[in-house]
Amino acid sequence: MRPVNSIGIPFIQIGEVDSSNNYAMAQAQAQLADHGTTFFTSYQTAGKGQRGKQWNAESGKNIMLSCVLKPTFISIDNQFVLIAAIALACCDFFKYYAGDETTIKWPNDIYWKDRKAGGILIESILQGPDCKYTIAGIGINVNQTHFSPDLPNPVSLKQITGKNHDPTELGKELCGFLQKRWEMLAPLDKQVILDEYNASLYKKDEMVWLKKQDAFFSALIKGVNEKGELVIDTGIESTISFGEVEWVIA
Repeated sequence: MRPVNSIGIPFIQIGEVDSSNNYAMAQAQAQLADHGTTFFTSYQTAGKGQRGKQWNAESGKNIMLSCVLKPTFISIDNQFVLIAAIALACCDFFKYYAGDETTIKWPNDIYWKDRKAGGILIESILQGPDCKYTIAGIGINVNQTHFSPDLPNPVSLKQITGKNHDPTELGKELCGFLQKRWEMLAPLDKQVILDEYNASLYKKDEMVWLKKQDAFFSALIKGVNEKGELVIDTGIESTISFGEVEWVIA
């Protein structure tokens, strides 16, 4: 039995909400949720993805949850190590069910082969120079088999395994994986987490096509550094911050 203040304790189920991240953020700001509190919803009317995009998912078929975290021992300058640990936990979880072809697409999408299985949205509440709370929003495709044609490459656990799964129970299991990675953060061994993140990185040591503004170019994916920048080689090694480029999906 995991102790109180573990991630996923309490595990609060809400039927419908605009965004689980919005809800968790409001609860944390009102001091109604402490570290570990996890809000699981069956349906989001305005789910949020990265870079202002929406996260759309069918009701009752997927994992949609937000965890309240208090990374008080992690400085603002080291925030990527937290992002990496959360991404690794989600990768660990999905790999357990879907196998070793599960990877992390920089910075924190969960991929199976060349298809997107899940996404993570990290939002923080700052207090001066410190991070008071972090909200980790996680969406993972579980039983959904029909997706919007606007999504280029989605995949779900059911499509991979051929089986139906209980999204709520899987959400609770995911919290256990998150707790294990959280415990790795306490000694703050950044290099171990970064090395494991890079070992799970989608397309590492492969050539990919990227788009910057209206220009397309190919690059070798070298890895991700401790600042969370993507290291690429186009004949010259350089770094890219999140939001500077788009991946071109074949």
